[in-house]
Amino acid sequence: MSGRSIDNVIFDIGNVLVRWEPERLYRRMFPDDAAIHAFYAETGLLTRNIEMDRGEPFAVALADLAARHPHHAEALHAFNHRWPETVVGEIPETVAMLRELRTARVPNYAITNFSREKFDIALEMFPVLKDFDDIVVSADVRLVKPDPAIFRLLLDRRKLNPARSLFIDDNAGNIATARQLGLVTHHFAEPGALRRDLVARGLLA
Repeated sequence: MSGRSIDNVIFDIGNVLVRWEPERLYRRMFPDDAAIHAFYAETGLLTRNIEMDRGEPFAVALADLAARHPHHAEALHAFNHRWPETVVGEIPETVAMLRELRTARVPNYAITNFSREKFDIALEMFPVLKDFDDIVVSADVRLVKPDPAIFRLLLDRRKLNPARSLFIDDNAGNIATARQLGLVTHHFAEPGALRRDLVARGLLA
């Protein structure tokens, strides 16, 4: 794009465009946050969630954890059957920026750590997720960020120049990998800073 140093924008989804907070579910099942974090520590649920993002079926993973921690079986299976309750909703300011980029004809992509079964639910909950020019879902390719291979997959598939592609993510490890691969990065913390960055780069007015 003439006059711009950035041609493409690559988004993370969780906690950039859509707020994901499993505690939203578990505050309905445990007395306080200390009990929730003790549950996480004992069961290893959040660690196992990485394997679900890599493609392990939720039912299989959670049945295994429930067999090891039967006193937490109900809470573990809730992570599957009540998964929509872990999603707070869109981050409206960031979603608005995505739509503005599309209106400005800036190509936009996504790389997301996400179970395919749950991503299909998210697509129905948040139709804006259908608006990307391309998206790499970790479960589809059996790779999870921050593995450099998942970044290279999108870059190669769409023939993107890393030095002219802006990658936006809330996770510092993912940002570090992107930088190592030559991508321009924005470590997302809040929408206002992202908008200022996009404006400064000439991507938004």
